[in-house]
Amino acid sequence: MNRREVLALLGTIAALPAPVLAQQPTRRLGVLAVAADAVIGQTRLAEALAAHGWKEHDNLRIDWRSGAGDRAPIAGLADELIALKPDILLAVGTPSVEELRRRTTTIPIVFAVVTDPVSQGFVQNLAHPGGNITGFTDYDGPLAGKWLEMLTQVTPKVSRVFVVYNPATAPFAPLMLRTIEDAARILHVTVEPAPVHDAASIAALALRKDGGLLVLPDFFTMANRAHLLTAIGDARAPAVFWSRTFVDEGGLMSYSTDSAEQLRRAASYIDRILKGAQTADLPVQNPTKFELAINLKTARALGVTLSPSLLATADDVIE
Repeated sequence: MNRREVLALLGTIAALPAPVLAQQPTRRLGVLAVAADAVIGQTRLAEALAAHGWKEHDNLRIDWRSGAGDRAPIAGLADELIALKPDILLAVGTPSVEELRRRTTTIPIVFAVVTDPVSQGFVQNLAHPGGNITGFTDYDGPLAGKWLEMLTQVTPKVSRVFVVYNPATAPFAPLMLRTIEDAARILHVTVEPAPVHDAASIAALALRKDGGLLVLPDFFTMANRAHLLTAIGDARAPAVFWSRTFVDEGGLMSYSTDSAEQLRRAASYIDRILKGAQTADLPVQNPTKFELAINLKTARALGVTLSPSLLATADDVIE
């Protein structure tokens, strides 16, 4: 291109209206969640991304897929998202990561609400993920022991604890069970797995009248929490949950990470990657904020009392 052609091109660009000059191509984000409600929602995700300048229907399109707490449809939903050729993917929950990683090694994947991504083979290590996957975990080692310890601070004394989870949607449960069993030996509590997978197995929890219940992080239990809370109420058993959503809806107590904080942090990684950061260079981050919630109304209905030390450390007490 000669000097005259360059000057002509510059003159043409200068004559373009400002909106045309500023216009940027719309980027595409695919979101795959095992279950959407109460943990991550479209509105909250859009708000978190907008805080970084990514506005839906402006410079960002969000394609949302949710399995509604059921493991079975996740594979098909992953296929749908990959076919849309997104610039980046957000995987919420372990099954979502499992299915997306089988389908792409090039599209960046940010995960949230995932347990122990190293042991599950999603990343090489936390500091240097090494591939196209990084994100934010919802669990650290001592958390499971803390849940069990909380149940030992209930009167009448709990000496047996049933651990509730769905093996299909919580494949990481054995990792947590080992921590719980280690803590059980110190706390002199008997621990017994109580897997659930459908309405009938949830209803059977009503028969667990001889102990407490510990509900592990699991999108199946979140999606089926109404049935779960009914069964636990029928058992009149003290229970500790992985999300305060259960406590807000009548569960006894929870000790959990802040799901809104997880979402905000995931949005920050999505922003950085869309602006050119390499996924392999962004370290996986463990939770930094925890919340203890207690429902005293439920405690009174169950006829149990909680230790003063437990109540004193609660972030929120529902009267």
